[in-house]
Amino acid sequence: MKLRIATAAQGVHWVRDGFAAFRQQPIALTSLFFFCFLVLGIVGAVPVIGFVLTFGLVPLFSLCMMLGGALTMQGQKPTLPVVLQALRMDLAQRKSFVILGALFVLGLLLAVGLSTLFDGGEFARMFILGEQIKQEALTQSGVQLSALTMTVMYLALTAIFWHAPGLVYWHRVPAVKALFFSVVACMRNIGAFATYGLVWLAVNMGALIALSLLGGLVASVAGVAGGAIVLIAGSLVLSVVYFVSVVFSFRDCFEAPEQSAALPADPSE
Repeated sequence: MKLRIATAAQGVHWVRDGFAAFRQQPIALTSLFFFCFLVLGIVGAVPVIGFVLTFGLVPLFSLCMMLGGALTMQGQKPTLPVVLQALRMDLAQRKSFVILGALFVLGLLLAVGLSTLFDGGEFARMFILGEQIKQEALTQSGVQLSALTMTVMYLALTAIFWHAPGLVYWHRVPAVKALFFSVVACMRNIGAFATYGLVWLAVNMGALIALSLLGGLVASVAGVAGGAIVLIAGSLVLSVVYFVSVVFSFRDCFEAPEQSAALPADPSE
C-alpha cells in the first residue's frame, strides 16, 4: 500500500465520476442503496441495542457503496448478488470490520456525550431516540451548541473513517492502522477534499433550488404528493451518488492493490 497525493482538481473528478457511475447503473446502485438502508432500518428496530448495531454497520455500508461504484466503472452490474459475492472476506478482514464498527460507535457516543455538556442531553435524546427535532428547541442556545458540537464531531469521525473500509478490504490493513492511514491520507490530500466538499456544497445548493422549483411546478399539476415525490427522488439520487463517489477518492489517494478486486482506473490517466 502506498499513499498517493491528489491535486485539488481531482476533488471535482470524484464528484464527476460518482455521477458517471450512477448514469451507467442507476437502478442497480439505487437498489443497493435501498437494501443497505433497509438492513440498517431493520437492525435499528432491535430494542435497546438497535442504535449501537445500526451505527456499527456504517463502515460496512460504506464499503458496499464503494464496491457498487468500483464494479460499475469496471463494466460490471452491481446487483445485490454480485456485491455480496465481492464482500466475501477472510477472518482477519471480518474481525477488522467488527473493530471498525465498535470504534465508530464509541466515537459517536463520545460526540453525544460532549454534546450533553451544553443542553443537559436534550439534543442527544432526540438524536438517539430518533425523535423529530422540535422547532422551539432549536431556538435555545444550549441545543444549538449541542447540535453544532455533534455536527463537527460527526464530520471529524467521518474523515477518520473515510478510507478505513477500503483499506481493510482492498489492502488488508488492520482496523487501527487503517484509521491511522485514513487520517494521514485526508490530511495529505486536504486540498482535494476541500474542493470535493465545496463542489458537493454547490451541487446540493443548486439541486435544492432546482428541485424546489420543479417540485412546486409538479405540485401545481399533480398535487402536493407529486411535488414531494420529486423532492424525495432528487434527494435519493444525490445520496446514492455521494456514497458511490467515496471510492473514487480512495482510488486517487492509494495505489491500486495487486488483486482481482482492483479499483477502477482513473480515466484522466
